[in-house]
Amino acid sequence: MRVAHLTSAHPRYDTRIYHKQCRSLAADGHSVTLIVADGEGNEERDGVSIVDVGRLPGRVNRVMKTTRRVFERARRIDADLYHLHDPELMPAGRRLKRLGKRVIYDAHEDLPRQMLAKHYLGSAARQVLSRGVDFYQRRISRHFDAVVAATPYIRDRFAEFHSNVVDVNNFPMLGELDGAPDARLTAAVGEPPAVCYVGGIAEVRGIRELVRAMEKVEHGCRLQLAGDFKTLALEQEVMTYAGWERVEAHGYLDRDGVRRVMASSIAGLVTLHPIINYLDALPVKMFEYMSAGLPVIASDFPLWRDIVEGSDCGLCVDPLDPGAIARAIDFVVANPARAREMGDNGRRAVTERYNWQQEERKLLSTYRALSAD
Repeated sequence: MRVAHLTSAHPRYDTRIYHKQCRSLAADGHSVTLIVADGEGNEERDGVSIVDVGRLPGRVNRVMKTTRRVFERARRIDADLYHLHDPELMPAGRRLKRLGKRVIYDAHEDLPRQMLAKHYLGSAARQVLSRGVDFYQRRISRHFDAVVAATPYIRDRFAEFHSNVVDVNNFPMLGELDGAPDARLTAAVGEPPAVCYVGGIAEVRGIRELVRAMEKVEHGCRLQLAGDFKTLALEQEVMTYAGWERVEAHGYLDRDGVRRVMASSIAGLVTLHPIINYLDALPVKMFEYMSAGLPVIASDFPLWRDIVEGSDCGLCVDPLDPGAIARAIDFVVANPARAREMGDNGRRAVTERYNWQQEERKLLSTYRALSAD
């Protein structure tokens, strides 16, 4: 089929959209176009035609103007099937359906629950906004041919009102992050071992507690940060903490840079705060740490505990307690044999279950069913 993936918000090399879905579909023989709005121009790569409609500043422009640009370019492409990756593109999807096109909506997040986590709004406002978003999402998405959900929880939510829903989890690609950590690597050059955090850096993702934890770590250890701070004020604040002396901030890194950071670390941290839209999430970085052979230090959420303890691949801690995070780091540093065992267990779990190759089959099966129809 001629396939077009549409996003008004994500970068062109988004891991889920480009590296996994678009490349997998191109390898399966589809003609794939990815429409983006990042201002970096058009290009052809890995069998995917990337079409840029240009970048406009501000969220209002993105919702009001960029979405129109994306729709107009999508309509001119005249694909057989359109795959939408942003909630604000739902109206564009409805218009494409009226033109007789097949449309898939990709639910990256549970949008109604996400509204409940916006604590800068009052409680009543959050409830009203969540219900409104839920009503809007139900009303429009039931017209689409399929819904692809990023987690089983989101799948079950959409399955309440849509008959064709599949979860395609954002698990790692096998072999992408190979490069097993080795504590002897850093010891050989006279540096202390390192743990890492990879991803967007924000208050609710636990950056304050991570830097505070480095103040309390008894064994010599560094914290490698790979990602951008969401706000300059937060970055400036945590730089004043005593623990910042043990932090190496790399900024945003490409996939090769992420692999190098993980390969030079002895554990991966994913200590997100217990807000409502994180409790049932499946953070890709946790599985990427496992894929790289890193023991995981994760938030003690029931779902995450089942995965981490069920695979015996790490430790679960209270993400709001810097002391608990520090003790987990100290355990990994002080017990290298046990840390390596947990890392090997995590890699095995990814190889057997939590990998993109397993999820790719579900995505391709959904496309083939729509093609047959």
